[in-house]
Amino acid sequence: MKEFSTLAAISDGMQYGWTAPVIPILLGPDSPVKTTKSQAEWLETLLMLGSFCGLSSTIYFVDKIGRKKSLLLSSFVTLLIWILTAVAPSIEYIFVARAFAGAAGDMAFVAAPMYIAEIADKKIRGFLSSIIYLMMLVGIIIIYSVAPYIPFYAHCILGGSLVLVELIIFPFMPESPYYLLYKNKPEAARKSLQWLRPNQNIDKELEDIKAAVERQVSERGRPQDLIMVKSNRKAILIMAILNGAQHFSSVSVILMNLHLILEAAGSIYIDSSIAAIIFSVIMFLAATTASFAIDKYGRKTLLTTSSILTGLCLLVIAIYFTLKNTGYDVESISWIPIVTVMLYACSFKLGLGMVPIVLTAELFPTKMKALGMTLADGMYVIFAILSLQIYQHLSNNFGIQYPFFIFSGSCFFAALFTILFIPETKGKTLEEIQFILKGDKGQPNPKDRA
Repeated sequence: MKEFSTLAAISDGMQYGWTAPVIPILLGPDSPVKTTKSQAEWLETLLMLGSFCGLSSTIYFVDKIGRKKSLLLSSFVTLLIWILTAVAPSIEYIFVARAFAGAAGDMAFVAAPMYIAEIADKKIRGFLSSIIYLMMLVGIIIIYSVAPYIPFYAHCILGGSLVLVELIIFPFMPESPYYLLYKNKPEAARKSLQWLRPNQNIDKELEDIKAAVERQVSERGRPQDLIMVKSNRKAILIMAILNGAQHFSSVSVILMNLHLILEAAGSIYIDSSIAAIIFSVIMFLAATTASFAIDKYGRKTLLTTSSILTGLCLLVIAIYFTLKNTGYDVESISWIPIVTVMLYACSFKLGLGMVPIVLTAELFPTKMKALGMTLADGMYVIFAILSLQIYQHLSNNFGIQYPFFIFSGSCFFAALFTILFIPETKGKTLEEIQFILKGDKGQPNPKDRA
């Protein structure tokens, strides 16, 4: 039942990929809601602005009411959002829905990885933490597959039904034992761990969690400690670079504008709606592969390889648009953008699109986890907004190839940074990871605790 903590991520994935298939509908002659091109661009940005504005409430709720209740609150708000979108009489109502969808998604994408990392066994923590992205990709596949072909309100009913299922089932899951010990509820923490580890002796694990929480809580937990404490500072730096690299690998740009990008490429080989469905399915298959590989091959290997391959794909796209926009006849090679976009979907999700969310839940100590993960999520949102604005500005004023050159260079930088600065966390307990970030050479040997 652990997977139900990420079920609402399917609905969030539908929200994230919503603009790609829906904007052409809203701009079309049979639009259910009258929309201009300028308003359509705001539909992309408002999701991210809503996420940014929701940061303060995310920090408050994940520590005040817990990881589990935060997920339930996010799901309830998302249900209301789908209802509002379905019955919206004008574009302004959808603006409001998109903003709140960003805030609700922000809370879910902080609380869910945090919850999973704290309830999972270390041997499968990477796999379970990555499930949230798999669920999100399922949502993108769904919205790409159904939105162009069914009435506007129908996909809203589907998205709302998914979060309704989570609201019915997830309350039966226990709260994180880490959080319960952090709130000084040892008996509740024991019951939670017993539920999560049936037919196992939990005494040693409970003592290990208790010791880890006590040590981490005893450390200073002020906001400035994210900068003043070496391990927190290193965690923030890693997450800033990786979250920046994720969006400056153009993932938000492509997911929100895939249909328009493929149409701009002028391909005559496949309809953009069909290509988008194939793209999302490839992303899902690659992410599933990465989920199983992340605890076997490690975070660094997947992240480095993925960053290099993703950078090469974006470089090819940039070169293609350069040729097209300088007058070169690209009709004979118009298959290149579609093939390259599909390769991008695979290479991105094999590492760069999966590893950062796993590391986010692993790098911060219990005392700083809510603040650290929310700040990391805030950087994720800021970079998303920047990447969208850079894409819109450069492509509208200079040419679509220029943002893709920038995005390609970002991927190569991410690969170099991973090799030089990011520690391997595969097979490490959350406590051992803190020792590594502190540079403590006397930390326990992970092999002794595997």
